[in-house]
Amino acid sequence: MTRHHQPRKGSVAFSPRKRASRQSPRIKSWPPLEETGLLGFAGYKVGMTHVTVTDNRKNSPTEGMEISTPVTILEVPPVIVMGIRAYKKTIHGLKTMMDVMAGELSEELWRKIPLPEKYDTDSNLNKLKENIEDIDDIRVLIHTNPKVTSVPKKKPEIIECGIGGSSVEEKLEYASGILGTEINAADVFSDGEHVDSIAITKGKGFQGPVKRWGIRIQYGKAARSSKGRHVGSLGPWSPERTMWTVPQAGQMGYHKRTEYNKQILKIGDASEADTVNPHGGFVKYGLVKNNFVIVKGSLPGPSKRLVILRKAMRPHRKQNDAPSISFISTASKQGV
Repeated sequence: MTRHHQPRKGSVAFSPRKRASRQSPRIKSWPPLEETGLLGFAGYKVGMTHVTVTDNRKNSPTEGMEISTPVTILEVPPVIVMGIRAYKKTIHGLKTMMDVMAGELSEELWRKIPLPEKYDTDSNLNKLKENIEDIDDIRVLIHTNPKVTSVPKKKPEIIECGIGGSSVEEKLEYASGILGTEINAADVFSDGEHVDSIAITKGKGFQGPVKRWGIRIQYGKAARSSKGRHVGSLGPWSPERTMWTVPQAGQMGYHKRTEYNKQILKIGDASEADTVNPHGGFVKYGLVKNNFVIVKGSLPGPSKRLVILRKAMRPHRKQNDAPSISFISTASKQGV
């Protein structure tokens, strides 16, 4: 009887699969857009439902027909621009040069960032403009507002967000104009636009190699001494070490992941929240009370997890026309 052979299971592309350092993801790269404006926005994952839309994809077999598609709801209350961060280029990459904070911050932020009582925003901003020749990039610091949502927390998350623009002067002028103001999701994105979603995935704890990597369970005599839920061999005699490519047990989930080119079907206002709220609210979340975003497909992370939407880093030639939504399911998700 011939033995069964098959390729290895599980991609090693995401190794090492260690826990994320924090629950709010850090974005290291932003698309180089010349259009002035914020390049990202933050929201909280509410849950999933399904909608009926008219398929407007060209050359699609169902073009012009009504189709049902799964969607994810994000609650996106306005974010506040709390600071400006300037970067200078060094031999070790970009390094923070100076931060300019807004004059008035919320009470929750004072616990995280204790500013001096006589903090002069204008003088620091003028100092930044005087040294604009040394600045290589300008970004802004924004913070979320979770206390107005159904997420049981008060402390906001602080996120660094990139700015689009053709020059540093243009970016600094735009950042100075929005410092201390509220920004809505509709000011950053539009219906039908393709964006990248960045979040920390669901944590599944310490798991064995069968569940973590998808290896097959051993058969016959090899599985009698144990249940066979382990690799057949940890490696050869030479080299005398265990290779990092060998599937082993360890942390599964709670990793930072990026999904590219997710389409925004609709950006809704707080007055339209009843059109997406199911009977009894979303499971493990509650009711949507603020602005919301309907994204086609699934997004990483569980309910109440922070999800950052970013302008498309790898834009494709697909159309950005929003399909017309004729039906949004508000059936109760309890027990599903």
